[in-house]
Amino acid sequence: MLAGALFLGSGAPPPRDDAPAPAAADWPYYHGDPAATHYSALDQITARNVARLTKAWEYDSGDAFGEGGSQSDMQANPLVVDGRMYIVTPKGRLVALNAATGRELWAFDPAPAPVATRQRLRGVSYWRDGEERRILFTFGQELISVDVLTGRPDARFGRGGRVDLREGFGRPYAQLTVNNVTPGAVFEDLIIMGSTGHTPGDVRAFDVRTGAIRWTFHTIPHSGEPGAETWPRDAWKTEIGANAWAGLTVDVARGLVFLPVASSGMGDRDFYGPTRAGANLYANSLVALDARTGRRRWHFQSVHHDLWDRDFPAQPTLVTVRGVPAIAQTTKSGLVYVFDRRDGRPLYPIEERPVPASDMPGEQAWPTQPMPTGIAPFARQRLTPDIVTRRTPAAHAAVTAQLAGLRNRGPFDPPSLQGTVLLPGMDGGAEWGGAAYDPDSGLLYVNANEMAWTLRLKPRPARAAGSSGAALYANHCAACHGADRAGDPPQVPGLRDVGARLSAAQLGRQITQGGGRMPGFAGTLSPAQVATLVRDLRGDREGTAPRGNESDATPAAAPVFDEPYVFDGYHRLLDPDGYPALTPPWGTLSALDVNTGRWVWRVPFGRYPELGPAETGSENYGGAVVTRGGLLFIAATVYDRRFRAYDKRNGRLLWSTELPAAGLATPATYAVDGRQYVAIAAGGGKDRGRRPGGSVIAFTLPRRR
Repeated sequence: MLAGALFLGSGAPPPRDDAPAPAAADWPYYHGDPAATHYSALDQITARNVARLTKAWEYDSGDAFGEGGSQSDMQANPLVVDGRMYIVTPKGRLVALNAATGRELWAFDPAPAPVATRQRLRGVSYWRDGEERRILFTFGQELISVDVLTGRPDARFGRGGRVDLREGFGRPYAQLTVNNVTPGAVFEDLIIMGSTGHTPGDVRAFDVRTGAIRWTFHTIPHSGEPGAETWPRDAWKTEIGANAWAGLTVDVARGLVFLPVASSGMGDRDFYGPTRAGANLYANSLVALDARTGRRRWHFQSVHHDLWDRDFPAQPTLVTVRGVPAIAQTTKSGLVYVFDRRDGRPLYPIEERPVPASDMPGEQAWPTQPMPTGIAPFARQRLTPDIVTRRTPAAHAAVTAQLAGLRNRGPFDPPSLQGTVLLPGMDGGAEWGGAAYDPDSGLLYVNANEMAWTLRLKPRPARAAGSSGAALYANHCAACHGADRAGDPPQVPGLRDVGARLSAAQLGRQITQGGGRMPGFAGTLSPAQVATLVRDLRGDREGTAPRGNESDATPAAAPVFDEPYVFDGYHRLLDPDGYPALTPPWGTLSALDVNTGRWVWRVPFGRYPELGPAETGSENYGGAVVTRGGLLFIAATVYDRRFRAYDKRNGRLLWSTELPAAGLATPATYAVDGRQYVAIAAGGGKDRGRRPGGSVIAFTLPRRR
């Protein structure tokens, strides 16, 4: 098999009509429907009356906690079925609400102990077969099935309603950290799950009744499987990543499930990859599988041997292009790819272009990368002198001086010891909120960030001798959290005050089990070493001395990541006052006509309130909802905490309101008893140290008198 961009399967299913959309009154899937369109046929709220929207109700979960780098978030897209809303709270509790009043109907707490660490959960899945109805969601390393009427676990599912997601990987549990921030895709009697964590990115289909694994697709191919030749021998036994964390999209009529697979590696391996020489299929690939069997139909790889963490950040979206059933994929790079969803044929041209080589020892950057040429990028691709900030003369001079010391050769300039400019940055371009598609007009809506970041590698510090708390921290924690323990919030929390946030038991569980991007150290550190590290992190200076059978002469365990070069951290390129290094817009909202490949409109999206009323654009996280009523609803902006409604035809702002915390989530719209609502989770979590929230807020039109 060649390691090029496009690979076709041996055939495609016969064409069939698309499955009908769900009832307009409901919002029964993550992002609206299996096709991830974010679309609703409801039209009671229109461009003419949206200015009269008022708050119908607010439900405060009471689960928000922390400030600054240790704060919670609430990024869930609510589901609404038969007048009931289902959503997860910042602490991972599943709650059912009356969707017309916000009254809590029941709550299920999956946590075995009090929660004090971030539980990033973006939604739940709903399954129904006759009178059987279940909510399936993840917490920690478990997939849980709950009865929608009672809020109690389904005893027939897994073990007492729970399935351990570490099962089926062929590795010892101690080597794995498996969770899933995005809900699984329900198809017939399967829930198909991606994952994140310290693990290979296998995509698994679980039986919704029993929890048994029905099929597995290896995103890091096993020996003898197609694509294995694009990795070192037996890489699946040692490499991690290539996971479908952003969510899966289903073509119900054709029985296809589409995986937006992330980059290979994790931690330092995201940016330095000698251990994974090759193109690394199916990392950075859009993969189409038979949803019933897991057999690959086709795939396209957008980045070969990724060194930039350029994973697909969002679900792909099913669209129709000039009568062809198609699929559109947005990227962190500010690009849009569009394919015939039946066979993977590009509907707009893609070219393989030469890119710069890496000068890092041992690194073998891929010599070419694919670039779409038929659709213009929706974000700027290089920080050139003409777009350096002019906010103030001092800001311009400072950024210009920074750039003089950095590499800045545009897309696919590899990470370096010197430091390399990445534009768009590691949060996009597009991000996990995904695109919204309007079948009435053929427009695809994309919200995006315009922020430059820097990529810098540094030699790994020499291993510290012994097993004191300081040595354990230096060897296992400092590469991510920093020698000064300041971290890089919100991506990497600081640990200077961790003893005030977490008990010894909570901190020990976090170190042992991991979570999110953090690996678990159960297979690396002994229980005594974990205890020593806990005492050190909590500030028990006596505890930094070894206890029990440990001694300073004990050889330090090898770090989970042990490459000779490490990533220097997630750093935005900012001016001295903390604003983006380039000229506005710093965030955008755009509409693409998928039938022509032309951008129809683009507006700045978001603002920094302290800079005045102008829409400069700002960082934004979460997607939009588009309706037959002519509207595009979106919150997403970090700093102004606004929830907005736009005219979907031209991008004109029609309504906005301030939320108690930033709505970094995708809204939902639904109807109960003939009345349309639009709801958003207001959780914050990224807005400059403001206290986060834990509320769901619903808006509707006033009742006629």
